[in-house]
Amino acid sequence: MKFLDEAKVYIKSGDGGAGSVSFRREKFIEFGGPDGGDGGRGGDVWVETVNGLNTLIDFRYQQHFKATIGTHGMGRNRTGANGSDVTLKVPVGTQIFEEDRETLICDLTVEGQRYCLARGGNGGFGNAHFKTSTNQAPDWANPGLPGEEKTIWLRLKLIADAGLVGLPNAGKSTFLASVTRARPKIANYPFTTLHPNLGVATIDEREFILADIPGLIEGAHEGVGIGDRFLGHVERTRVLLHLVSAQEEKVGKAYKTVKHELEAYGNDLTDKPEIVALSQIDVLDEAELKKKTKELAKACGKTPFQISAVTGKGMTEVLRALRDVIVEENAEEKPAKAPKLRHRDMLAADGAKGEDEADDQP
Repeated sequence: MKFLDEAKVYIKSGDGGAGSVSFRREKFIEFGGPDGGDGGRGGDVWVETVNGLNTLIDFRYQQHFKATIGTHGMGRNRTGANGSDVTLKVPVGTQIFEEDRETLICDLTVEGQRYCLARGGNGGFGNAHFKTSTNQAPDWANPGLPGEEKTIWLRLKLIADAGLVGLPNAGKSTFLASVTRARPKIANYPFTTLHPNLGVATIDEREFILADIPGLIEGAHEGVGIGDRFLGHVERTRVLLHLVSAQEEKVGKAYKTVKHELEAYGNDLTDKPEIVALSQIDVLDEAELKKKTKELAKACGKTPFQISAVTGKGMTEVLRALRDVIVEENAEEKPAKAPKLRHRDMLAADGAKGEDEADDQP
């Protein structure tokens, strides 16, 4: 299945049904009077996050969504039926923007979250609505109000706990495949990964989601290579794992290149906790490994992990470091919840409040 993280969609809610102009005419009833019913309301356009989706590919084949109009009112005071709603099913992490692609309408980050994008038009009043003591035979009715129509942009930002960044061929896909059940394409040439991949890693009976994005090269923020368009998928992560290949001649320069692209992209990516690891160390001897580790530590200002996805060396330590940061970040963001009262506790509190108010009365 193809990966699509941005789509342009046209939506239109239903128009309201028109009111009816009708009069009651029956045998032996001299003064029937108006009996035109109201029109039905037009259908709404909703967006809802569902489980099991991780791409917007469905919106490549259908870009127009229109709710049905409300049914017109009829005689004998019959109100028209409301129009049917239309719901856009999107993956968790989807953002909805106006046509200018800058004005954010909503950010859907929870499964089952719903948002109304366009309200249907109200139905018009029938002539029975306008009957008064001085005008007992109105011969007009209101038309239904038109629905809303607009063009919107859907932009997907995957929900993950940790993100993998680095130059092409830094070993990100190999790392993802070794610690999760994801099976990304792995080959010995740049830009093997053309779209983000997700996987669930497990360490010490705790799970977290890893996101692997295509590699960054110098000038990615200007569109060089694949560019930085996929960096949005690591904006929601708690921590970044920066992999630097041990096969790079200058590992310090490789680290600074990616760091510069993250700074140029913005959106607070450089403010996220970062774990640096020297990958593919199985290709180096001890002397070369020590030299490159020291060079990378000088560039990033911390001691990097030494890992090899092929031999498994250092993988457990990196996963535990990622887990610790994720747990800490989640604990800081989790708001303190007020204790829930049981039903009988609430009744007792209400009874005590009533007694206090009675004592205060003279």
